[in-house]
Amino acid sequence: MRKEVAALVEAFADLPDPRVTGRCDHDLLDIVVLALCAVMSGAEGWDDIEDWGVERQAWLRQYLKLRNGIPGHDTIRRVFEALSPAAFESRFVEWVQGVCGAVDGRVIAIDGKALRGSRSVARGTGALHLVSAYAAEMGLTLGQQPCEAKSNEIEAIKELLPVLALEGAVVTIDAMGCQTAIARQIVEGGGDYVLAVKDNQPTLATALREFSACLNQPGYPPRPCDTHETVDKGHGRFETRRCTAVDDLAWLDAIELRARWPNLRSVACIESQRETHGQVQTETRYVISSLPAHAQRILYVARTHWAIENGLHWCLDVTFSEDASQIRLRNAALNFSFLRRLAINLFRTDSSRALSLPKKRKVAAWNPDYLAQVLNLQKI
Repeated sequence: MRKEVAALVEAFADLPDPRVTGRCDHDLLDIVVLALCAVMSGAEGWDDIEDWGVERQAWLRQYLKLRNGIPGHDTIRRVFEALSPAAFESRFVEWVQGVCGAVDGRVIAIDGKALRGSRSVARGTGALHLVSAYAAEMGLTLGQQPCEAKSNEIEAIKELLPVLALEGAVVTIDAMGCQTAIARQIVEGGGDYVLAVKDNQPTLATALREFSACLNQPGYPPRPCDTHETVDKGHGRFETRRCTAVDDLAWLDAIELRARWPNLRSVACIESQRETHGQVQTETRYVISSLPAHAQRILYVARTHWAIENGLHWCLDVTFSEDASQIRLRNAALNFSFLRRLAINLFRTDSSRALSLPKKRKVAAWNPDYLAQVLNLQKI
């Protein structure tokens, strides 16, 4: 772990400085590390970063030069507005890939989220959307790509995939990402896919519904299929999920659909029934996949996709108050989002304390030595 975190500091050491050479009172790396430490300790804006730095200045001087003391909040804001998000992201991705190591068989969930507070009526800009790639089993953000509206998420996914290490991974995306071009990118990157199918692919969705309704029914030819069922109980809820996977896809050839999807090997129907306080809700979902027709595996991947909602998006909003952030300028909002995701990754990779994410953030605020340990800061 300590080697990996040291690589994080090294990765940001050569971050291009957008300021005028020779006219800077504060080193760029000092500002970035100060901001990251403050965000990990509870800071939610530029004023918070400055205030935290003033309170912890004696401690920070053990690790940073701070040749002109703690920078003011306006200085910190201007630096993060000028800093290149692309340069920040490239170093973020480099470090995360080193932490993750091999992703063989692991699930990478891709989904979008809006930074609601970044909407600016005065500038006529909507909320910034970020498409994130999330290593679900490890709880780590692998990368992110901005877009200006939810409708642009498809293009953002296409730009995000090439920077990810997909070899051996299983990529799962909701219905918006169910596109032949995206499936091709995943396969060419050495990964597999499990893509949700809804009415944005109307012909495919209709074909899957009709096929599932007729599967092994009287009067129709029998087809081999694999099934798996899970039952969950808890919090007053009883939920049953049943997955039926099929690899006999000749019927897709008849309607000229199979050839469009690279390396398509199976389709699956996932039926869920949830009973809560006597009320029963049912849902049927369909997926296509480059995996074999192994129902247990496909059901696991489909369920694991939602870890990005609980493990990333929910944590960003509840623990880091991302939706409440009033940072509106695009570069600044995007760079601050990297700080939040870096903080989550650092806490998740720390195994020294068996604590929840909110509690680790509190400990970092109360105990700077723990913060230094998580970041593996070296005294100067």
